[in-house]
Amino acid sequence: MALSCFDLSGRVALVTGGSKGLGQAIADALARAGADVAIASRTQSALESAADGLRRHGRRVAAVRADVTDEASVRDMLRQVIEQCGQVDILVNNAGIGDTQPVVDMDAAHWDEILNVNLRGPMLCCKHVGRHMIERNRGKVINVASVMATHVARNMSAYSASKAAIVQFTRTVAFEWIRYNVQVNALCPGYFLTDMNNEFFASARGRAFVAALPIRRLGETRELDGAAVFLASDATSYVTGTTLYVDGGHSLA
Repeated sequence: MALSCFDLSGRVALVTGGSKGLGQAIADALARAGADVAIASRTQSALESAADGLRRHGRRVAAVRADVTDEASVRDMLRQVIEQCGQVDILVNNAGIGDTQPVVDMDAAHWDEILNVNLRGPMLCCKHVGRHMIERNRGKVINVASVMATHVARNMSAYSASKAAIVQFTRTVAFEWIRYNVQVNALCPGYFLTDMNNEFFASARGRAFVAALPIRRLGETRELDGAAVFLASDATSYVTGTTLYVDGGHSLA
């Protein structure tokens, strides 16, 4: 197969949670592979800053403020992206939140908040963007889960439950859409160094955590590039319902 199968020229990618962290890194990788990119998050100032960085690749970029837990907001997000970019060929459900809290101390509202963002959000985006893809008989969906979908850590029940559910949600939607030429796959990152966690990983506790990882280092966001472009490209025309771990072997421990 020619390497041209990884070329995303002429495609439009929508990345939720695309203004920072792994979402911003994925959006950047897709833009460098040739895609026009729409990024969505709840903070307009962060969106504009991230969009300015993406435009340096010479691609068309749309920055859309949206709350993925609100169906009307998701519907409006899709409308704005189509108005500005023409279509959506690639959906990256990356928006997510997490926290550590023991079950016996957990406020039910805290549980609901995490499940709403991490599970309801991807469902609503798939519902509305998926219909658009089915009508066009083509599309790629990347649901960003986590190594915590199958790994265990104390006090992470809500986050882990949401990510495990995303993996099974991915498999089910892939099966529903298999005859519409829409491939749906899950991406499970391990621990990556981002602006959101660099303070923790610079601490003594954080350094001890990293030393205990099988690979003994954190991932660099550039190490997600290949997986993201692969799942978004024609190279995966016969790959759907699968889960790709990019975790430095963390899931092996």
